[in-house]
Amino acid sequence: MLEGHSAPWREWRAAQASPRMHHAWILTGPKGVGKASFAYAAAAQLVAEPGVPQPEIEVHPDILIPRHPPATKEDEKKRDEGLPHNVKRSIPVDEIRALQRRLTTRPTLGSRRAIILDPADDLETSAVNALLKSLEEPPAGTYFLLVTHRLGRLLPTIRSRCRILRFAPLSDGAVDGILKAQAPQADGPTRAAAVTAAQGSPGVALDFVHEELAAAHQLMGRILAEGDAGMMLRGLLAEELGARPKRERLSAVLDLARAVLAADLRSATPRRQARLIEAHGAMVKLAREAPIYNYDPGLLAMEIGALLASSAVPTEAGNR
Repeated sequence: MLEGHSAPWREWRAAQASPRMHHAWILTGPKGVGKASFAYAAAAQLVAEPGVPQPEIEVHPDILIPRHPPATKEDEKKRDEGLPHNVKRSIPVDEIRALQRRLTTRPTLGSRRAIILDPADDLETSAVNALLKSLEEPPAGTYFLLVTHRLGRLLPTIRSRCRILRFAPLSDGAVDGILKAQAPQADGPTRAAAVTAAQGSPGVALDFVHEELAAAHQLMGRILAEGDAGMMLRGLLAEELGARPKRERLSAVLDLARAVLAADLRSATPRRQARLIEAHGAMVKLAREAPIYNYDPGLLAMEIGALLASSAVPTEAGNR
């Protein structure tokens, strides 16, 4: 059982034991809490047949996972050679149509087939429309698992055809245990800082360690506490981000900034809470737009710093 998700497992297993299990599920909750891991484990249980050896999920013929395709022809060559490569920012309609062609055949090893969309947030509009047709008329024995970080961004027509499983943030103790198991290289102070920054998301905590974000976290905390009238701290944050960071590092920094704002909400006054909520919403929008518009890393760091400074104590005029 995945750490901290006993309630979703109970609901899933009760449904699996029923004679009429729903064919489509939305797994929703904060980014990094383990929704995708749950989807993979649940899909493996769903398609398993007694006495039939089951291959690994990545090559399982009855677990279909539409992917972000390579970004360019060159990236396609790198993928075929097993090399690191860039991928497109969205899951295109071609991936869903290829999936639908597979659905015209019977499952290979048993009577059930599972489709995992991770995250469903990344589907192009045309891909969503194509998926809707399969959700409306699912082939017998086919089950959909849609992972989403922002439930409200899925079309109501998609949500209405799915049963929703909600995933809450994990306890600090659970996050710490995951870090000990999966990032044993982190020392005590680093692990403690990662747990604090994660706000219940083991994914954020692991990124904190792997991307070495302790210094960035300290700078964000200082901006939020002190402001940054001279923009010196924002400059240091830009240096910490790096001149040419990989997409994974950019994503981890944005996730961390959102978590820092969320953490400060607990002790803020009602007036300041309004500013924090506004800044958090803007940070979510920035995280959504950053991969699309390919922001300059330095400018991105300055914008992150500006949003943090807009909620500083005391509020500073002109920090935006």
